[in-house]
Amino acid sequence: MSNIVAIVGRPNVGKSTLFNRLVGERDAIVDATSGVTRDRHYGKSEWIGFEFSVIDTGGYLVGSDDEFEGEIRKQVQLAIEESDVILFLVDVTEGATPMDEDVADMLRRQSKPVVLVANKVDTHIRGNDVSEFYALGLGEIYGISSVNGLGTGDLLDEVVKNFDKSPDEEEDDDLPKICVVGRPNVGKSSFINALLGVERNIVTPIAGTTRDSIYTRYKTFGFDFYLVDTAGLRKKTKVSENIEFYSVMRSIRTIEKSDICIVMIDATQGFEAQDLNIFSLAERNRKGIVILVNKWDLVEKDHNTHLEFEEKIREKIAPFNDVPIIFTSVISKQRIFKALETALEVYKNYNQEISTSKLNDWMQPILAATPPTAHKGKLVKIKYVTKLPTRFPAFVFFANLPQYVRDSYKRFLENQLREHFNYTGVPLEIFIRKK
Repeated sequence: MSNIVAIVGRPNVGKSTLFNRLVGERDAIVDATSGVTRDRHYGKSEWIGFEFSVIDTGGYLVGSDDEFEGEIRKQVQLAIEESDVILFLVDVTEGATPMDEDVADMLRRQSKPVVLVANKVDTHIRGNDVSEFYALGLGEIYGISSVNGLGTGDLLDEVVKNFDKSPDEEEDDDLPKICVVGRPNVGKSSFINALLGVERNIVTPIAGTTRDSIYTRYKTFGFDFYLVDTAGLRKKTKVSENIEFYSVMRSIRTIEKSDICIVMIDATQGFEAQDLNIFSLAERNRKGIVILVNKWDLVEKDHNTHLEFEEKIREKIAPFNDVPIIFTSVISKQRIFKALETALEVYKNYNQEISTSKLNDWMQPILAATPPTAHKGKLVKIKYVTKLPTRFPAFVFFANLPQYVRDSYKRFLENQLREHFNYTGVPLEIFIRKK
């Protein structure tokens, strides 16, 4: 079950600090690349067996102080629509402000679970000050300190109570689940309509899925898969969105519920920061990826344009640049079926089984010929490797001194696996463990 928790509130109440507290103990889906706005806004967390995504809405505020209130309204509205639980953060040191009251008024008018969180409760005296927030009319108040973690356990206990504890209804079989994600107006809807418009009788919606996801069976021309259609594929016009926030919120559920992501970009605009953002979401969620460059017919080109465009994309997505890139024009249906064929090839790569004996028979000569570099005179020896039974491809190499195996050597091992076993389009996880 995919659960999303959104942290909302006015500026400077500690939203990002709480976000880091919730995801900081785990491998957060973050990227601190300078100039890219995706850093510290989306992460994974877990509490007593529940895994969930955390959204820090605060990082998406833009413009001057005069624009804050309007941006908060937009982002709270999106959080209401897209999340399962909303954490409304206020600052106990400043008390309830008119902006807090404005946000509380919006939250009282909807049906999503809202947890009122009073931050910066660092002392017992401040703990007594939280009572004034009862005037916001949102029920129980959870006093916490995002900085030192005080009270966050009780808060998370309350959060997970609101998650749907029943598993998603399973599909009839284990067919691939393919989604199309990308920035608004890159052609996602046109691509889906081009597919589903071929023969309307091939469309069979499955009832009983989660509130915002529809699995559509596509079975024609030799293809057989589920198209994951969520709110991320349909533009809602009633909210004037911050494009950055819109794209991320609408993409998260789509990505998490899929096996393979077709990341669509606009050829006329190039591979922009938000495209890299969405690519990163798919990669860090360990989904298979195909990049689809749409509107290629609108680009002036010569014999090198295709290669130059592809090279620029691979430079931006490095080090994971072993990804298929398909150039298409959805309007003319150019190579749209090639995109599907490639996505299914990536799915096959993603799910291939490799026995431990086969893996070691191939890997041992490579390890013997190119061992890890010695560290302070100590020889590092990798004994054997096995593929882990995880939902995504992951390998563990057992060594006598795993702490001395450098990241560069792990990348070497990953590249060897990719080259020999064809993991094109598939993120890999490499672990080095003590034998």
